[in-house]
Amino acid sequence: MGNSRAYPVLRTTDAAEAFRQARRLCALLGNVEDKVWLFTELPTVRDVRQIAAMAPGLPFDHLGTRTDPATGAYVRFDLDVTAVDDAALAEHLPLSFSEEVDRDRVENGILAALGEGMTSIEWHGRWPDDSDPDVDWPSKYDGIQVVFHGEEAQLGDWTERHTVFVHVTKWGDLPLAQELAAHIGSEVLGEAQLGW
Repeated sequence: MGNSRAYPVLRTTDAAEAFRQARRLCALLGNVEDKVWLFTELPTVRDVRQIAAMAPGLPFDHLGTRTDPATGAYVRFDLDVTAVDDAALAEHLPLSFSEEVDRDRVENGILAALGEGMTSIEWHGRWPDDSDPDVDWPSKYDGIQVVFHGEEAQLGDWTERHTVFVHVTKWGDLPLAQELAAHIGSEVLGEAQLGW
């Protein structure tokens, strides 16, 4: 049990550059999973529509906790975003999306779908140097994360900058993180953060 350690290896105000470098690092992963974890904050109707097109049939939720004023019970967002008009959808904003999505759909459409909210993509796989001959599945710790409009692996405050993280073992592996950062012409940009 535990969490990976996430080392920031790139910060930029250029979303396309952050995505390009994250994809370069992904090419180093072995056993990359077919799905990526996508989290995004959706403050506008346009943002919701873009993500709904990329992830058809998957659920959305309110960005913050909402309760029924009469009962105090937790209120989930359960509308089909493709079946309501823009005005009705706007009444429920901001929304969030946090689900596994087909890797190809995200990789081919995320830059066009990015909105003003924070967005995180996680690619899980296995670093080649992390191979254990007795294990034939991706490590739960290894991978790449890009956070658009954020500088924290655990999604902190909104910023203008976009950050790429490499995730390694729960004990951390600074030499591996440094090697991966060098692959994209960068360096480790701070202490390890709590990862996934």
